[in-house]
Amino acid sequence: MTRKTLIPIFGDQLSPDISSLDQQKPDDCIILMAELDEETGYVRHHKAKIAYILSAMRHHARSLQDRGWSVEYVELDDPDNSGSFTGEIARAIERHDIGAIRVTEPGEWRVMAMIENWEEKFGTPVSICPDSRFLATHQDFDDWAEGKKQLRMEFFYREMRRKTRLLLDDKGKPEGGKWNYDSDNRKPAKGRERIPQPMRFLADDVTGEVLDLVGRRFSHHPGSLEHFHFAVTHEEAMRQKRQFLDEALPRFGDYQDAMLAGEPFLWHSILSPYINSGLLDPLDLCREVEEKYREGKVPLNAAEGFIRQIIGWREYIRGIYWREGPDYVERNFLNADRPLPDFYYTGETDMLCLSEAIGQTLDFAYAHHIQRLMITGNFALIAGIDPQAVHRWYLEVYADAYEWVELPNTLGMSLFADGGIIASKPYASSGNYINKMSDYCQHCRYDVKQRTGEDACPFNALYWDFLDRNQNKLQDNNRLAMPYRIWDKMDPDARNQIRSQAKSFLDAL
Repeated sequence: MTRKTLIPIFGDQLSPDISSLDQQKPDDCIILMAELDEETGYVRHHKAKIAYILSAMRHHARSLQDRGWSVEYVELDDPDNSGSFTGEIARAIERHDIGAIRVTEPGEWRVMAMIENWEEKFGTPVSICPDSRFLATHQDFDDWAEGKKQLRMEFFYREMRRKTRLLLDDKGKPEGGKWNYDSDNRKPAKGRERIPQPMRFLADDVTGEVLDLVGRRFSHHPGSLEHFHFAVTHEEAMRQKRQFLDEALPRFGDYQDAMLAGEPFLWHSILSPYINSGLLDPLDLCREVEEKYREGKVPLNAAEGFIRQIIGWREYIRGIYWREGPDYVERNFLNADRPLPDFYYTGETDMLCLSEAIGQTLDFAYAHHIQRLMITGNFALIAGIDPQAVHRWYLEVYADAYEWVELPNTLGMSLFADGGIIASKPYASSGNYINKMSDYCQHCRYDVKQRTGEDACPFNALYWDFLDRNQNKLQDNNRLAMPYRIWDKMDPDARNQIRSQAKSFLDAL
């Protein structure tokens, strides 16, 4: 009798063609999927995030069984559930004659460290397959980064464009003559024209059971299940993809940085949870976006802007995560140490921009990239919030957040805690940027035009105080030369008023 190959599949590996299944025969393999305490509880994940992943896992297991695979699925409430990947591997080996373990490489350092111990622990050969859902291997990224003083995404992105030939003309030149149309993608949304809404999927029996489970076991976790709306199968994710391509993509480019009160989704795709968990293939999605452009159905700035987020930014962030190593999480270049304010878990603050971004996050486990960078991230940066606390919050509350993608975006891009590996400058701003790109300030109790005083927008004094507090570390940054010149020329009394205003606000936090 042939010994079986055990194939563990993790909750972010829900792709029909995951590499660990490549060239394997169903009769020779046992797939192991498990809902685990060590995954649901290592941070306080948003209730809807847990429900999405568990429901998608259960549906994926059924799909694999329908395709002829033997799947052993361990539910969270199984009394014999060990609570860990390693424990479930051990139990599977006890039940079956396992001759080898075959697994697709995980997305996170902590899981990789666990897998690398399996061969010695179990005395069983372990094969770790590259994750073919990404364009660049770890070695590809390291080869590109080798010898460079700055690892800027733009130049890596161009390599990915050349590799995929997406949006290139017959001569291999970028479509339209430019690689990047970001400057065309910064329009504020004007008025309340028809905004497409993402599809809402009704809970079937499987999802209903998961929602009940999460409601019971994770009542102390942040967020709400009331607005649960996620696609939980490949087919449902494909429907959401088609809706985005047809209805939202044509305006996505113009308004991808815009924000409107009461409109959490705007023209965004809402596809990142499905891409990051495996229900959608990122390269196939980019090819469909390119096809829409070729057919004349979407403008170039929309197609290029979306494709850049996927094959540029997403691939680049993964490369940074694995290149920098597991100690990246400990970086704190600006020595920020203030505790995370309670309103990040309640949304209860008079600053409307934060109330809106955090409120929708708690409702939907979603906020778009500008809300994350320039509202919640910007505030944490200029208020000097501890980067590890902010990192944990982002990892907890967003349905698309896995450490490999969330950590560099938070520590590197939002908080400048890596000292400039990712961002060429801290993405700090006063209330002026928020006022330009949103209608939040029109309805806020604070006055975005005032720097000091009882009604002054807190972002204004905090911005200048941030530059002042960190001048020794930031004054030589060329991109901050102008604001530092403005600060240095300010009347000393005005500067002292700003410092006092910021201190009073931060003390009250």
